[in-house]
Order: sequence, then structure tokens, then C-alpha cells
Amino acid sequence: PMHMGHCRGAVVGDALASLLEFAGHDVIREYYVNDAGGQVDVLARSAHLRYREALGEDVGAIPEGLYPGDYLVPVGKALADEFGDRYASAPEGEWLALFRTRAVAAMLVMIKDDLALLGIHHDLFSSEAELQAAGKPEAAEAWLRDHDLVYDGVLEAPKGETPEDWEPVELPLFRSTQFGDDQDRPIKKSNGQWTYFGADLAYHFQKSQSADQLIDIWGADHAGTVKRIQAAVAALTEGKTRFDVKLVQMVRLLRGGEPVKMSKRAGNFVTLADVVREVGKDVVRFTMLTRRSDAQMDFDFAKVVEASKDNPVFYVQYAHARVASLHRRAEEAGIAAEGADLSRLDTEELALVKLAAQFPRIVETAATAREPHRIAFYLYDLAAAFHALWNVGNDRPERRFLVVEDHDATRARLALASAIAQIIRNGLSIMGVVAVSEMK
Repeated sequence: PMHMGHCRGAVVGDALASLLEFAGHDVIREYYVNDAGGQVDVLARSAHLRYREALGEDVGAIPEGLYPGDYLVPVGKALADEFGDRYASAPEGEWLALFRTRAVAAMLVMIKDDLALLGIHHDLFSSEAELQAAGKPEAAEAWLRDHDLVYDGVLEAPKGETPEDWEPVELPLFRSTQFGDDQDRPIKKSNGQWTYFGADLAYHFQKSQSADQLIDIWGADHAGTVKRIQAAVAALTEGKTRFDVKLVQMVRLLRGGEPVKMSKRAGNFVTLADVVREVGKDVVRFTMLTRRSDAQMDFDFAKVVEASKDNPVFYVQYAHARVASLHRRAEEAGIAAEGADLSRLDTEELALVKLAAQFPRIVETAATAREPHRIAFYLYDLAAAFHALWNVGNDRPERRFLVVEDHDATRARLALASAIAQIIRNGLSIMGVVAVSEMK
């Protein structure tokens, strides 16, 4: 299942895609499925254990090295229903590939369900296993060799004390040092299998043939490999394709300042689904965008639902709800928003207009910088300025947005409030958050 680290990356990626679309780009949202390599074999073995369990075998404690989460129990049951005991004691070679395919398919259903809870839907799910089966890495290697960017060479020995079992092996190496990396990188292992880098290189080669800009959303634990993949994309596209990697830090879950206990269902983490079901999609999405993606984040269940100025989710939503309430009360008073004389707006109100007028520039700069959190920051500042202007009326009744005795002033302020609400709706839409008309 997806955890809160995945959640943050998913929200950042989806909001960035929406931001770029709002700024005028055509965007394809793609989920790259790492369904090749050793980890997927571990998944298949874990599913086989749950399959035997579903057949009535007492499997005891989950062995070290397998996935312990209860989420594989229904996968095992489905396999038992489909195959009976055919593979219960069969050699691994007879069932590993089959169980791998079934388990990956089941995980993708679960992942899509998790993403749907956040309102996230991808245009394309791209399989690493299919990429390799289609010979894409070989095509990328051939292109690089034709351009003298891959050669057969020997890696330097590890720095410091050399391991006893280390021996020099000739491998195909990509000339990543030509593009700013600190050493050339192998695209294949000594056993002939593709390295992660070799497979990733082929994936980006394929993507660059149908897109003029590429953006990857990665967990911050992959920071060490950014430079080499940037070098590869620069080489494969001959510098013509802009390529950004957005690193996303993990999220620390708290409840009233105390760490949240792990989920038994997941095995060793709290699931995205658990969090969304407790506090709601909009709270999760907005909160994920209240800091730069590469900065550490604390997500406190108590604070994210707090009705206070310190909670940006509430504060921005409250501004929009206030405007909706204002229009309802104006309608009851028989004051229409149409025909406003905006010359009635004074210096304080025009200061809010100036802040509101920055929205197109904020969108442009946020899209250029690939930083959707700038929209959240701006919306908070806009909401704060709106609330401050609203609160002036607490001490000075003639400064209220709704002055029944002065229809002209009210109409001008209704027009101003409507514009603020429209910008908030636009910004929240980019973030994938619904603008509410009332707060409960």
C-alpha cells in the first residue's frame, strides 16, 4: 500500500501537473511501475507464503526478508481460489513468474484505489518489465555506443579499504563524467542484467522521443542518483530536453506531538488510505503543499484539522466560505453584486487588489520553477490579507463588506470579495482541493 512518503510525492506530482496545465502546457501524468528486479521476486515469494496460508498451512511468523503486511492475505486467498493446491509444494521455478504477475496486478489495483482517494488519476502506467522485454535498454545502449557515449571498461576499486572479494570486471560504462557526474556509470551488472541506472536510462530515452520536457518525482533517498540520470538525459536528448528531478522528503506522522504507531495491515508503516479516511482528501493535499517538497515535514493529525489561523488549510478555506456567506447575506438584503462602481474602493482595499493581481505572475513563476507549493504560500497570504481587511469592520462598521445603508460601497466590496474567491478557487483547483462555501 502507499504510505505518506508516497502520498506526498503523488500530491506534489499531481499538483505540479495541474499547475503546468493551468500555465498552458500539455501534460501526461505517468506512473512508472518498478516491476522488474529482485524486489518483485520477494513480493511473489511473500504472496506464495500467503497462498499456502490460505490453503490451511500454519506459516507461523513471516520470515525475515519477506513482506509481512496483512495486505497480501487477500492476494494469497485469490491465488488459492484460482489454483487450488497446485503450487503449494511445487519448486519455485514453476510458480515464481506467475505469482509475480498476479501479485503486481493486485498491488496496482490497490495503488490505483489509494490514489483515487486523493483524487489522483494517471494517464499512463508504464511497466519496467515490459520496457525491458521490448528491448528498450538495448536500443538505448546502441544509440549511446553509436555516439561514443558507452564503452567497455573497468570501474575503479572502492575508495578506502578494498573488499577481499572485489575483483575488476569489464562492464559497459556510460560516459557520465562528460556531463558533470563524478564517475562513469555501469549500465549492466557482471551477470548481464541491467542495472537500475541502465533501465532508467532506457525509460527516459523512450519518454524524450514524445515529450519536450520531463519531470521525475523521486523520494529523497534517491538523491545520490540524480546527477547520473540528468547526465544520461542530457546525452540521449543532446541537451534539447529540459529534465527536472523533484526530490520529496518523507513525512513524520504525529498525533498531538507524539509519533503515530505503525499499521499492522501495512506491516511497518501508516498507509495513505488510513490518513485520508481520517482527515479527508483536501486536508491531506493542501498540507502536503505547505512546504517545499525537499524539506522535512511533520503531519500532526490534531493540527491539520484545527480551526485557526495557524492552519493554512482552514484559513484559506475559511476565506472562500466567508465570501460565499457574504453573497448570501447581500442577496437577503436585496443588494446585487452587478453594476459595482470600483472607484468606491479605497487605499486599504486597493492594497488587496494589488496582491490579488499578482496571481498570474505567481502561476508563471511557480510553473517555471516547478514548485507548486508557491501556490499554497500565495493563497495563505491572500487569505490573510482578506481576513485582515474583513476584521477592520469589527471596530469600524462603515468598513464592513456589507453595509446595508450604503449599496454602492457594498457592491464594490462584493466585487472585490468575488475576485478574491475566484482566485482562491483557481489556486485550490491547481492544488486539487475543493473550495467550500461553508465551514461546518
